[in-house]
Amino acid sequence: MQKARPVRSAPQPTRPPVPEGPITRCTRVRVRYADIDRMGIAYHSNYLVWFEVGRTEWLRESGWTYREMEEHDGISLPVIEAHCEYRQPARYDDEIEIRTTAMVLSPVRIRFDYEARITATSTLAVTGYTVHAALGADGRPRRLPPRVLELLQ
Repeated sequence: MQKARPVRSAPQPTRPPVPEGPITRCTRVRVRYADIDRMGIAYHSNYLVWFEVGRTEWLRESGWTYREMEEHDGISLPVIEAHCEYRQPARYDDEIEIRTTAMVLSPVRIRFDYEARITATSTLAVTGYTVHAALGADGRPRRLPPRVLELLQ
């Protein structure tokens, strides 16, 4: 007597695994002459600009650009809080690695944490964070799209 063969189902499409915990992405910028002050160090407000570069690239590498967010999802992410702690100065021509990590604070708020390191020495120059509210075109709070919440949780 023959044994019954197991029934095989068709292969199911697989989704890429969702990483556990916050995702950190790295972006590099170089301190330009225009970025330094009279003392020869990177002017303090430039770090907020470099944080924006890190945040924009974090979103892009995650498959969600600011342009797409605004044009297709009708959402903007204005900064509602910003914080920097300056540890070591960066100087002209230093390459800076911006390490950006994102997390959901609520269905309408995202926080990005940053570390700015001088690449040549791995020296921690600055740490900081920004908090963003998701707003609709009418300027009122709006829930983040499910795909973004899934990515960040």
